[in-house]
Amino acid sequence: MALNQDFLMGFISGTVVGAVGYKLYEQNSGQLQRLLQPSPGYPQAAAASHAQPSIEELVAQKERLEDLIAELKLG
Repeated sequence: MALNQDFLMGFISGTVVGAVGYKLYEQNSGQLQRLLQPSPGYPQAAAASHAQPSIEELVAQKERLEDLIAELKLG
């Protein structure tokens, strides 16, 4: 019986901690995204900003933009 009670208390406390952590993550997601983005002063960010997009990426962007324009014309 002690094993079942210990398991139940651990499960409940883990669920509560997980729910609180998720709520805090959702509230601070904007700050977390800014922290994860590379700063413009670092060489990795400069190299990434000068990279040429592939043809597939450009075609996908073009199709997405054409879809958005068509939606705006209909609406």
